[in-house]
Amino acid sequence: MIDTKLETAMRAHLDNLTKPKGSLGLLEDLATRLALVQGQVPPKPGKKAVFVIAGDHGVTEEGVSLFPKEVTAQMAINFLAGGAAINALARGCGFDVFAVDAGIEGELVIGELPAHESGSEGPLGASPGLIRAKAARGTKNFARENAMSPEVLEACLANGRKLAERAALSGYRYVAIGDMGIGNTTAAAALLVAGGFAPELIVDRGTGIDDAALARKFTVIAEAVKNRGPFAGPKEILAALGGLEIATMTGLILGLKGKGIACLIDGFPVTSAAWIAYMMDPETAAYMFAGHQSKVKGHLPVLKAMGLEPIVNFEMRLGEGTGAVIGGFMLELSAKFASQMATFETMGVARSIEDEQNY
Repeated sequence: MIDTKLETAMRAHLDNLTKPKGSLGLLEDLATRLALVQGQVPPKPGKKAVFVIAGDHGVTEEGVSLFPKEVTAQMAINFLAGGAAINALARGCGFDVFAVDAGIEGELVIGELPAHESGSEGPLGASPGLIRAKAARGTKNFARENAMSPEVLEACLANGRKLAERAALSGYRYVAIGDMGIGNTTAAAALLVAGGFAPELIVDRGTGIDDAALARKFTVIAEAVKNRGPFAGPKEILAALGGLEIATMTGLILGLKGKGIACLIDGFPVTSAAWIAYMMDPETAAYMFAGHQSKVKGHLPVLKAMGLEPIVNFEMRLGEGTGAVIGGFMLELSAKFASQMATFETMGVARSIEDEQNY
């Protein structure tokens, strides 16, 4: 439920800043939403974190991905070494980076991390480290059986809630969520189709598969949704068709409720977790912000269904939380102008004639 008194107070605060009314456009809308999440006028900037949550997928056995699943672990090491796109963008946007092993098939052996080109920074770059939250070693192939047991699902959801608690205890005001998991666009699409979206609206090429692989992916998803169903509810959908990282993201989103933390969701796989969380608790939409609009065709329809408008659209489709941190940077800018600009009274600046008549 929207706090109308707080929203009115925030709009009045924005209109009292030294600028023409509404002149900062959508930034003012972001600032207002953020005030409602934080429960204060004006909203405040603060610490920011991105959790890049990784897991492997048994459905890769069906030939639905361009890359082998070993890439999941390899990229997790890259996050820890500070060499991935998310590290570079997180540094620029002021986010701490956490790599979360929610279900990588093998063990991450950190050892001596490879160096990369990062200016004066060491090989760890912007990454504070690894969070081990492995509920299982990858999912099962949902084309043939349920992806995970109810017990594994509950472990993932609990691990996600622990991440939310960790964020709150660490004083983060902004939490971005990113993903890593070869095959996870297939799992995400299957979840969304089972969750009520038309397959032709949702299923896309993911990492860039050819026409034959896309047709195979479409068939795998359609048959799996039919064969694993019918579903009693969102938890059953998630257990049957989801990924360990997607389930952990779902728990994280649910766990952020009531903590005054803005949740920045990234692209298609993260948004599938957001949709499941939304099905479980529609109030999650109140504190979720869509960091960006992915180029994956199924992304925008899901955002629209939750009433979320993407903050930016750079036609990205990488994942890792890259769009979430860019959107999060813009969101924090809205808090900075709202909390740091002077008012007409404090600076002795004259209002417009229309504004004077309204006061």
